[in-house]
Amino acid sequence: VFNKFGLPVELKYLAVIESGLNAYAVSPVGAAGPWQLMPRTAQILGLKVNAKNDERTHYTKSTKAAAIYLRDLYTEFGDWLLVLAAYNSGPGPVYQAMRKSGSKNFWKLQYNLPAESRNHEKKFIATHYYFEGNGSIATLTKAEGLAYIQSVSPELAVR
Repeated sequence: VFNKFGLPVELKYLAVIESGLNAYAVSPVGAAGPWQLMPRTAQILGLKVNAKNDERTHYTKSTKAAAIYLRDLYTEFGDWLLVLAAYNSGPGPVYQAMRKSGSKNFWKLQYNLPAESRNHEKKFIATHYYFEGNGSIATLTKAEGLAYIQSVSPELAVR
């Protein structure tokens, strides 16, 4: 699903930290399913969420919805660490942290985010390293990703 949407496959680890891969996990604030989507977000992404049917618990459908949301957040922020922060807290707190810090670099703005979002990011990076043994584009800021691409293949570096 992530390949189909042009996303880093390593984003799959987000479901590990969101729900422990439990399709029926429900958070105290009402997020549900393996991707812990809020009801309104899930509906915007095309999932049915009502008393009879909650497609957030359906692995295939919720994974497609999460991929669409992650793709849209990347279009909005252009930086995977900011995308992961926005996935956790919503885009509003990320924009607020950017304004307060005067930076678009996660490592510089992180202390202006809710603690849960800061920790969420670090859990994702740790889980990614645990399963992969190293990082990827999904664990780098935009600037770090561009520097890495430039060092490996200068002709691919696009600003």
